[in-house]
Amino acid sequence: MRLLLDTVTFLDAVMRPKDLSARAKDLLLDAENERYFSVASTWEITIKYSAGKLLLPDHPEQFIPEHRNKLAAGLLPIDEESVLHMTRLPLVHRDPFDRILISQALVHGMVLVTPDARIARYPVRTAW
Repeated sequence: MRLLLDTVTFLDAVMRPKDLSARAKDLLLDAENERYFSVASTWEITIKYSAGKLLLPDHPEQFIPEHRNKLAAGLLPIDEESVLHMTRLPLVHRDPFDRILISQALVHGMVLVTPDARIARYPVRTAW
């Protein structure tokens, strides 16, 4: 299974693993699954870190690649097809980071691992 980690899922897996659901832990630990981390999440984390809204033990330049590698998650770039797909999503909410992650999961045939119940209202496969 191809998994796309929501930003909060990545942060929970790294800093608060007890906050992950049993299903999310199983999915992340299953060696058969491919894990991906979007550049959109890198962008979201750096914005929140720079604004003082997210505390990290290290600077994002070190923190993100180090922990992405520990999770054996490939880096998913933001591609034009995924950005254009956002126009086809209903306006359940306006968070641009969630919307691009949803589009990427749809375009690339991935399951979005997220605790966000609002995302399940979109036409995307989710797991938590």
